[in-house]
Amino acid sequence: MRNTAALADRIDDLLPQTQCGRCAHPGCRPYAEAIASGTAPINRCAPGGTATITALAALLDVPAPPPDPAFGVAEPLTLARIDETVCIGCTLCIRACPVDAIVGAAKRMHTVLADHCTGCGLCLPPCPVDCIVMTSAGRVWTDDDAKAARTRFESRKLRLAHETAKRTPRPDAKARPLVQNATPDARRQAVAAALVRARARRARESR
Repeated sequence: MRNTAALADRIDDLLPQTQCGRCAHPGCRPYAEAIASGTAPINRCAPGGTATITALAALLDVPAPPPDPAFGVAEPLTLARIDETVCIGCTLCIRACPVDAIVGAAKRMHTVLADHCTGCGLCLPPCPVDCIVMTSAGRVWTDDDAKAARTRFESRKLRLAHETAKRTPRPDAKARPLVQNATPDARRQAVAAALVRARARRARESR
């Protein structure tokens, strides 16, 4: 098990840390652990594209397979942007963001911290007014970006765990399910559908 954990560490270092979940795992580390244990192939990381597949293949000394299009395709880096004139302050995007890149308060407009955003797109599906669009970052995702995103992702997990521990469960409470708690297929479909809506809205605005 120790060797598997050490291998997962090395695999995780090669992943882009966008935490998008398109690989059917709730983050890059779980995907790394699945690869290390032999339960997941190395070609499901859409943000990493062929470069990540090649690096993983070299590490594991296996042939490099082509990317699996069922899990998305590599695209230039995009960042989320909130139309603050439309935002209703519902906080759903804040709760969906895996790296705490969105700030705001209930019933107040939210904004995206561009230098924190990973372009994962998980903020799109829960937005009830479709006020979030993905815009070109105009740059590439770097190793420094990946390291910072992983740190924010892990910090958020710890914060949420502490908050959960402080809360007293209420059997009658019914929380709206978030995208990251959905099944992998549902999560991918929700993000894909939201991207289509966002692109259509951006196309209408550019006319």
